Amino acid sequence: MDFISEDILLYCEKHSAPESELLQKLSRDTAAKILNPRMLSGHLQGRLLAFISKMLHPSSILEIGTYTGYSTLCLCEGLTADGKITTMDINDELEAFSSGFFKESPYHQQIISLSGDAKALLPEISGSFDLVFIDADKSDYCSYYDLVIEKVRSGGIILADNVLWSGHVLHAESRRDAETRELIRFNEMVAADLRVDVLMLPFRDGISIIQKK
Repeated sequence: MDFISEDILLYCEKHSAPESELLQKLSRDTAAKILNPRMLSGHLQGRLLAFISKMLHPSSILEIGTYTGYSTLCLCEGLTADGKITTMDINDELEAFSSGFFKESPYHQQIISLSGDAKALLPEISGSFDLVFIDADKSDYCSYYDLVIEKVRSGGIILADNVLWSGHVLHAESRRDAETRELIRFNEMVAADLRVDVLMLPFRDGISIIQKK
């Protein structure tokens, strides 16, 4: 994930909008109490998520992969007053942690938190989404995309995180792990999908911005 120097990252954070006190606390507590804290979106990516959400001003957001809820709260910042975000995670042990921060936020009544396998939950969800954020099991990215693409309105956005996978996507011939193979397949599938326009950015661990036509 270290595509740019720490000094440049800190400079970018310093010259970007600050985190709220709640997000700062969530970040600290995740680092202190939760395994794999690098999975947290963090300051700069969180501001990107919030920025895109504010530009879209969505009434309906879907998040696949809650983790500790940092990205959820960032995405909430652009919701309409009566908008909702549905977020899901397979790790039910994190639900109590994230829900505590959700309750402290001004968006607590707008967050629908689901626990379970997204591949089982997504077919049961109806309605149209303005914004989707995919950041869950990398070996299922193609399945997630297939399950959500028809639920996204025309002009809506899908954000897919970790699409560069620490640069491993450049070494398909030497990588045998399921995550890398799936991300390569996902990136190729999206690039070839005539239903969407896509911009892949070398931002943090890579993020694709996919707009449905």
